[in-house]
Amino acid sequence: MAHTFEELVEKQRAADEAHARVEALRDAYGAPTATPWSDIQTDTYETAWRAWRDLARDVQATVTEYAKDENRPRNDVEAEVKTAAKTSATETQEPPEGSRDGG
Repeated sequence: MAHTFEELVEKQRAADEAHARVEALRDAYGAPTATPWSDIQTDTYETAWRAWRDLARDVQATVTEYAKDENRPRNDVEAEVKTAAKTSATETQEPPEGSRDGG
């Protein structure tokens, strides 16, 4: 199945968001060796971790397929996708140009 570059960026963004969720849970729960997690915390963390792992695996496979289809080096495509995902995520968090003029 052919993928567009925009699809790769969306997949990368989803994987990045899932990773952020895993990190947020880890920060909220603390290290499991310092304070044991409840069964619910453990299940929640493991579910989030599996989601991140699966999304990251899908991104890697899709990037590989796209690079082959485009006859480009895989690591170049991966770097471009990661940069675009971070750039577009930053752009969506910033207010539109001119919206801070107090108007």
